[in-house]
Amino acid sequence: MTHEPHGAQDQQPEGERTESAPSPEAPESPQAPEATDAGHGFGAAAAEMANETEVEGGEPGETPAPEDDELTLAQMALEERTRDLQRLQAEFLNYKRRVDRDRELIRENATYQALAPITEVLDNIDRAREHGALDDGFRAVADQLERTVAAAGMTKFGAVGDAFDPTIHEALSHIGEDPDVAVTTCKVIAKAGYRIGDRVVRAAQVLVVDPAGDTQQQ
Repeated sequence: MTHEPHGAQDQQPEGERTESAPSPEAPESPQAPEATDAGHGFGAAAAEMANETEVEGGEPGETPAPEDDELTLAQMALEERTRDLQRLQAEFLNYKRRVDRDRELIRENATYQALAPITEVLDNIDRAREHGALDDGFRAVADQLERTVAAAGMTKFGAVGDAFDPTIHEALSHIGEDPDVAVTTCKVIAKAGYRIGDRVVRAAQVLVVDPAGDTQQQ
């Protein structure tokens, strides 16, 4: 009995030996997570583009663009500066009026202080005229003085026949009644009055007559 080596029965001829074929690999399928991430990225990008489109479109109720805010602020600042300029202009005009009024008042006061004493000189000239014609030399001086005073703004008032006005006349006396007058009237001018503009330097001193009794009753 012949013994074959152990394992000889398992050996096959080289030509008859078959190699086991490798198992076929399954085709790679796309990974689900990657597809999900790609879909999520596209959706986010589309939503962002939609938001940008809505902002650029300026739909009603949306937040205004920064350019609109800057324009509104600039307009508000311009309006505020305009109001400030108008207030300054009004204040300047009021200040100018006050300055002009004060300047005129100062000028009138200075003129009053300078010319008020000259009224006595002018009274003497009037008395000299009442007594007769002035000689040539004195008349020339008197005329020049009166022209200078008038040019400075002081004017003379008060004449016989003027209606008595207590604001510009000083009644020294009543000398009776006169049927030819309807109101109390200046009959005699003792001293002429002088004024600078509307300001009375000296009231005219006068003697007055009243209307007749029957005229007053009417």
